[in-house]
Amino acid sequence: MTIDSHIVATHYWHALEDGRVQCDVCPRACKLHEGQQGLCFVRANQNNQIVLTTYGRSSGFCVDPIEKKPLNHFLPGTPVLSFGTAGCNLACKFCQNWDISKSREMDTLADEASPETIANAAQQLGCRSVAYTYNDPTIFHEYAIDVAQACHDKGIKSVAVTAGYVCPEPRAEFYRHMDAANVDLKAFTDDFYFKLTGAHLAPVLDTLKYIKQETRVWLEITTLLIPGKNDSDKELEAMTQWIVENLGKDVPLHFSAFHPDWKMQDIPATPHSTLSRARRIAQNNGLRYVYVGNVHDEEADSTYCHHCGNKVIGRDWYVLTSWNLDEKGQCRHCGTSCAGVFEPHPGTWGARRRPVHLKDFAA
Repeated sequence: MTIDSHIVATHYWHALEDGRVQCDVCPRACKLHEGQQGLCFVRANQNNQIVLTTYGRSSGFCVDPIEKKPLNHFLPGTPVLSFGTAGCNLACKFCQNWDISKSREMDTLADEASPETIANAAQQLGCRSVAYTYNDPTIFHEYAIDVAQACHDKGIKSVAVTAGYVCPEPRAEFYRHMDAANVDLKAFTDDFYFKLTGAHLAPVLDTLKYIKQETRVWLEITTLLIPGKNDSDKELEAMTQWIVENLGKDVPLHFSAFHPDWKMQDIPATPHSTLSRARRIAQNNGLRYVYVGNVHDEEADSTYCHHCGNKVIGRDWYVLTSWNLDEKGQCRHCGTSCAGVFEPHPGTWGARRRPVHLKDFAA
């Protein structure tokens, strides 16, 4: 009998009295009969237990600038080895990676690599970190953790790009192995979450508080602003006030522009003015580091000292144009610390995007 090495046992599930098995990784709590897959597509009931069916398989690997995740305060200017799998535990109608996250075709998983191979590749390519991205690492929990452990053995950090829709117990295990996270806070109303993502807001807020208050993981947040859906002054006021009160003033917030995609092609692209308005609201509520994305705006992409107002990190898209932090991460003008994870000198990767094939790095 052939054993599929891409199918591995998981821990977060329990049997139900009616013969089904419930997956306990995310709040969706899929209840599955034998042979059924969860909404995420990659976790399934096989032999009355939940298994991960895509361990070691990927939709592709690419070296990106860390700013593309986006992370502006975590090892700026350095390259990150990015990869994802297939499937997702949310059902966002506006998904901009829908060809990966909504895929139910195994052909999407054209590349494969062991955790050790990924760590070798990251090291040989000069990457300071590996990012679990494109789709949500929550659903390939076991694979992501094994990769993180292999990378940590080589001094390479791990970055989660996630919607934060995860249950408390697997969340605690997962973030023990992460060094940074960008959490996608999709909106600040449960109505938006339920109607447009098939999920709920509260578990995401719990994840944000958990990361900030209970871990040492560097946290940044991204919100995709969709015209007429989550971009009102009222909602932006409430969201940014909540961030300040619960997470603090130093958490970087990225407002990104929506473009018509997947099942929301009737909605227009986000005007630049909307991003600027959202940034002003966030700043007025006390957030110190607020950025815009998917548009060209060097001023709003750059980092400023919250004490003296001088530019400490200049950015033009993903290229660093100036660096005015000392070796301790303090403003060269006034000595005030800038929140983040910085090395004595910034990286010089720039805006390059380099697809790679992991078979070239197999141990």
